[in-house]
Amino acid sequence: MYKLCVYVPVEALEQVKSSLFAAGAGRIGCYDSCCWQVKGMGQFRPLDGSAPYLGQQGMVEQVEEYRVELVCDNEHIHAAVEALRASHPYEEPAFDVWQLCDIA
Repeated sequence: MYKLCVYVPVEALEQVKSSLFAAGAGRIGCYDSCCWQVKGMGQFRPLDGSAPYLGQQGMVEQVEEYRVELVCDNEHIHAAVEALRASHPYEEPAFDVWQLCDIA
């Protein structure tokens, strides 16, 4: 089992979540479409050679984003990351994948 965390601009939140859920992420027992999300402020500066979705090269940009966390089983994690990359508007989406251990 894995935990996937991704930072998504407000306007792309539902699109990215839907893609992740369709790829098999966010399933816990007899439930699907499970996630946790919180709004915060992201910051980045596009460098030379970038093609930013938001902002301008060389300028620090701050944008409201959601941090979305969800679980994903071993069978679907690669498809979920592919779906994240395909549906996310950023050229370089920020995300983490952590392998979880079973302590039951």
